[in-house]
Amino acid sequence: MKTVRVNHAGGDFQLMDEPIRDPEPGSARIKVQACGVCHSDLFTKEGAWPGIVYPRTPGHEIAGVIDGIGGDGGIWKVGDRVGVGWYGGHDGQCDPCRRGDFIGCEKLRVPGISYDGGYAEFVYAPLYTLARIPPELTPEEAAPIMCAGITTFNALRNSGGRPGDLVAIQSMGGLGHLGVQFASKFGFQTVAIGRGSDKKHLALNLGARTYIDSASQDVAKELQRMGGASVILATAPDGKAIGSLVDGLAVSGKLVIVGASPEPFAVSSIQLIGGRKSIMGWPSGVAKDSEDALKFAALNGVRPMIETFRLDRAEDAYNHMISGKVRFRSVIKV
Repeated sequence: MKTVRVNHAGGDFQLMDEPIRDPEPGSARIKVQACGVCHSDLFTKEGAWPGIVYPRTPGHEIAGVIDGIGGDGGIWKVGDRVGVGWYGGHDGQCDPCRRGDFIGCEKLRVPGISYDGGYAEFVYAPLYTLARIPPELTPEEAAPIMCAGITTFNALRNSGGRPGDLVAIQSMGGLGHLGVQFASKFGFQTVAIGRGSDKKHLALNLGARTYIDSASQDVAKELQRMGGASVILATAPDGKAIGSLVDGLAVSGKLVIVGASPEPFAVSSIQLIGGRKSIMGWPSGVAKDSEDALKFAALNGVRPMIETFRLDRAEDAYNHMISGKVRFRSVIKV
């Protein structure tokens, strides 16, 4: 099979041949049809994940078909359409796992980081990490939902927001353009926040009721003028921009962060105490959460906007994503 490898931290992508093997008991061999390119693939490309072992094949937004099963497949059979996302396994022994919080596992396994991922013709994953893909979704549409989609979907449905609440989605990028769609379909009064007036038309077409241009408007003041946001979903990895959103929250409002950034941001205790405001992060979800996101997207017309690349152009797909020029997700079509 063809696979795209990174041989060391900071190394180039290399297309290589590798033998196809039988899946181990309790796992599936998946014929990859599409793999989304996520900003978190940088962890593998640049060696930013502690303990990563090279060579490694990146990719954790995987959509394909089961090609082989090791042992008893249970509910799964060869030919099933499945996806694998950020959640790639758990140890079952740490305190979070013993409480059933598998995405919080202290030794969480991630495809493309802990083991070889979806920049390949085949990938191997535990059966319990598989999510069933509805027939309404193409592989190219399903792949980004396995990370960008499930992350925004799961964060919003666990945010405490209720239909009719004012919910703002910060940034109209790979996560944000899906967040706007999910928020609108959840029945929220959806506000999109972007930089520049050129994204307004798109945001409104995706379901936003209002658009705030952060380049020319004070986002917090505009949100307060509308009564304050019950929830703000921060999707862009920009510490300064995230910190400025707190003052746009309503009383008891919640800032939910899904855009990962090492950059700190300043928030005073006074900003939080007076209005009972809170800040939380949200880390994707387990396989059943991914399946929920896929089903919801299929039923409600939520679709990622993508640009596709062949497997031998994986480096172009990655660089296009890193540059910020992609609209809005790079997808490798295998």
